[in-house]
Amino acid sequence: MSGARAADEPAPERPATPSVPARDPRLPASPAPDSAPTLDPRLLLALGRPLHGDSVTRRTGRALRKLTSSVTQDVAEQTRIARELQQPVTTGRVVAVTSIRGGVGKSTVSALLGRTLNHYRHDPVLTLEADTALGTLPVRMGAEAVRWTCADLAPILHPSMQLTDVTGYLVPVSDGGWLLPASRGQVGPPLDMTSYRKVTLALRRYFAVTVADCETLPGEVARTAMDTAHARVVVAPTTAEGVGATRQVLDWLARLPHSALATTVVALVSNTPDTLLDDRTAAGHLKEAGVTVVTVPYDRHLAGGGPIRTDLLAHATRQAVLRLAAEVMGRAVRVR
Repeated sequence: MSGARAADEPAPERPATPSVPARDPRLPASPAPDSAPTLDPRLLLALGRPLHGDSVTRRTGRALRKLTSSVTQDVAEQTRIARELQQPVTTGRVVAVTSIRGGVGKSTVSALLGRTLNHYRHDPVLTLEADTALGTLPVRMGAEAVRWTCADLAPILHPSMQLTDVTGYLVPVSDGGWLLPASRGQVGPPLDMTSYRKVTLALRRYFAVTVADCETLPGEVARTAMDTAHARVVVAPTTAEGVGATRQVLDWLARLPHSALATTVVALVSNTPDTLLDDRTAAGHLKEAGVTVVTVPYDRHLAGGGPIRTDLLAHATRQAVLRLAAEVMGRAVRVR
């Protein structure tokens, strides 16, 4: 498989709203849902200029260090990670992302994984939202509007559909890849387990990797997703109570019948620059359960909310996300 897309390659143009696919005559007639903006236009106007994850001082210092250091080791590591991310798959892989509570960065990690995998892979990548609790995934992915949802697609998908048919129901992401939201920005019924399983099983035929942003544990869909995925990411906040609760989740995964713990990676996320808990101690406590822990440092760009611009991520954040994606993909590919 060839290397990643060039950084300066122009992103594909995105239509203003997702196109409405032609209706299959074998299905009962039903009106297409209305397109809904992911953010109120008034809030869009109020958004300030996004910050770079690294301060100017830090970026300058890093540029100076690069002038005096050898790049051989960095190139070798980047090549290894790219090779891991580009591993071929025989069937579509599903990566489930969850956490023990909301607001810890679950959707942010899902968006980062989806965009990273899409950048490095040359087969289709889908980021799927399986949390109807007014999640932030569409906003983080840069979607301006959403129309079709997981629940809408569950009765529509059928084996005779082509990829071009399926993508008509999805939101194209500005820098590549596809998004399937869970809601149209309104409080609605939770996604049921049957719909989740039907949609993920059907879409595996078209997408090499599906990153599923699940509801928080112990929700039914989250437990189903964690039990059936090829690889799992548990997002943990760098707090004493967050790490303690995540360790309980890992102990539960260890009791599942098919060694789910072996295909689980913990993303230890710092949402504030003033974290009280030492991240090395936190990571060590979680590693005792037998999992790999990737620490995602505090990032000013991510902390500001809104659409994620990968060019504004801090250098340490980019490296952490690359490692997280490589660890996850390595585990997903090994599952038969």
